[in-house]
Amino acid sequence: MRLTVFWERMTDYFGAAYADTFARDHVMSELGGRTVYEALDAGWEARSVWQGVCAAMGIPADKR
Repeated sequence: MRLTVFWERMTDYFGAAYADTFARDHVMSELGGRTVYEALDAGWEARSVWQGVCAAMGIPADKR
């Protein structure tokens, strides 16, 4: 998954205003105790980060 697709999905699900805030502030065990930005900066693939967000937030399968 390209990073642009990742951010499109984040924006589609959380909204333009909240997606960035969520990505900066929400620490998830699914991402090894990291935020989205920390996981991406640590070299995680965008698809793996998206899967972690989906698992943590219970995003329905049709939105994944």
